[in-house]
Amino acid sequence: MSEIYVGLMSGTSLDAMDAAAVRFDGPLPVLLATHTTEWPSELKGKIQQLCQSGNDEIRRLAEVDPAIARVSAQTVKSLLVKAGLTAEQVTAIGSHGQTIRHIPELGYTLQIGDPNILAEQTGITVVADFRRRDMAAGGQGAPLVPAFHRAVFTSETAHRVVVNIGGISNVSILPPGSEQSPVTGFDTGPGNLLMDYWCQQQWNTPYDKDGFHASQEPHDPILLETLLSEPFFRLPAPKSTGRELFNPAWLSSMLEGFSGLSPTTIQATLCRLTARCVADAIKQHGPETGEVFVCGGGANNKTLMTMLRKEMPNKRLGSTSDLGVDPQWVEAIAFAWLAQQNILNLPGNLPDVTGASGLRVLGGVYPA
Repeated sequence: MSEIYVGLMSGTSLDAMDAAAVRFDGPLPVLLATHTTEWPSELKGKIQQLCQSGNDEIRRLAEVDPAIARVSAQTVKSLLVKAGLTAEQVTAIGSHGQTIRHIPELGYTLQIGDPNILAEQTGITVVADFRRRDMAAGGQGAPLVPAFHRAVFTSETAHRVVVNIGGISNVSILPPGSEQSPVTGFDTGPGNLLMDYWCQQQWNTPYDKDGFHASQEPHDPILLETLLSEPFFRLPAPKSTGRELFNPAWLSSMLEGFSGLSPTTIQATLCRLTARCVADAIKQHGPETGEVFVCGGGANNKTLMTMLRKEMPNKRLGSTSDLGVDPQWVEAIAFAWLAQQNILNLPGNLPDVTGASGLRVLGGVYPA
């Protein structure tokens, strides 16, 4: 029998907890079932507060850490019911946890959601805390999904890029037959994070469905160049980022002097920023690229996909569904795969991507 793993993912966008039951027994992972749990609004607010410095953080962390674990456990239980699986049939859960700090230049990253509680309440072995071993070896601890992208999406003949657009965007540049070739991967900058925030502020909606608001007016070229003046965009790879940089305060500072722009123009410009940063990264680090496949929530944003096509007119652009993997579930599947790598005592990082001194088995194991 093939082994079944569960991947748990809650990203920078903080939209929901995603869970995927996955079987690995061929060139492509087999997605058995999925389940999404929206964050309770009160808990989501507490997580957002923890993402920034504040008073009494240790007490608030002690409250939120187990609360996330309990939501994770309930999500897994609901997933098992959907899949018709028992806990005994699952080898392990790969839990990303919720990132509340990621400051690689200080050698610091923290994902919370107590894996002890998750193992106790599900009766399934948990693999968690994937990033810190890579960081201990001198790496950024992120992005980690390029190792999965290489294993699943590499072509023997085509130069490919997989673009993951969640709260933050990252690219995996995959040369043909890249088991023998180095893979480049890094965060390019904001993905949906700033667009989601702007939607919440202007229209009281959680995100820009289908990119509707961003499609109403053209972007503003001057504002775009102002946004692109952020030094992060000029840093060499490896590099990674998060809410610590791209947050409401950053956006407010960039919008000073642009009070005459309409909310839809600003939304269009934020959308173009995401597309431009992805395209610039591919142009600089993967000029031979012929095929670009998008995953994550950004794959569902029609306006963003249109802007990506405008930025990369000579490349084939699609989503990972063209390669047989649902773009909405790539990250959750990736953490199921990372759990399997750990259980098999195989490395889960790519030193060329993270900057670590070598390959490492990632994650700590919390037995059922």
